[in-house]
Amino acid sequence: MSRPLLLAGLFLLSTRAGFGQTPRLTDHNTLGWFVYAGDHQVTRKWAVHTEYQARRVNWLKAPQNQLARLGLVRTLSKRVQASGGYTYFQTHRYGRYPTVTSEAAPEQRLYEDLTLQDEPLGRLTLTHRLRLEQRWLGSRGEDGRGRVLDWEYQHRIRYQLAGEWALQGPTVDDGEWYLNAFDELFIGFGQNVGANVFNQNRLSGGLGYRFKEHAKVELNYLYQISQHATPDPATNRPVFEHNQGFRLNVLYNLDFSSE
Repeated sequence: MSRPLLLAGLFLLSTRAGFGQTPRLTDHNTLGWFVYAGDHQVTRKWAVHTEYQARRVNWLKAPQNQLARLGLVRTLSKRVQASGGYTYFQTHRYGRYPTVTSEAAPEQRLYEDLTLQDEPLGRLTLTHRLRLEQRWLGSRGEDGRGRVLDWEYQHRIRYQLAGEWALQGPTVDDGEWYLNAFDELFIGFGQNVGANVFNQNRLSGGLGYRFKEHAKVELNYLYQISQHATPDPATNRPVFEHNQGFRLNVLYNLDFSSE
């Protein structure tokens, strides 16, 4: 349990460092995130990852983000996987201190990650994921309209600790319920990040149901703290979002391998 405690301490230090400087502006939004993800097996050790997320705010009335991800997954051992691929991301205008003007701001990413699953601790299974991202953030003209005029390059590293707890037996089997939770910390680095090292943190937990080994659905509570990349232009004060709501996950994997 030392690793989770150490990461929690690092997160608290990073947020305190950001909070302890110029008095910040705080924005609160209600979230509704809809997520589909699937790892589709093409050989015994290779799979294609597909993912789409539609994120909304203001009691689902307005869009927040859209995400589409495509990648390859390589199974290295029973407990270890490596993957990488491409992500297209859009941020819409929302909240009291929007980061975009009228049109959605695009972002393109490449990512690489390593996933490690611990040995089960009774009914509890813990999974660690470390992800590196190379990000190109697009910006339009001053009015926020028209084509993208510039792409700013940034680096980001993410660490996620996730857990799954079987409710109806020692393991999660077909037709059974389980609890799930995760915490994920986002840290920016590189010359274009500046002082905004802490990017965001997500904490989520809820109830899941396994239909079959390849099909699950989860309904989670989600709490997100996010720091804007630039200060509020009117006051030059840093902006932190404290958002909460729900996240609905549909996990569906297909097996196209003949092995």
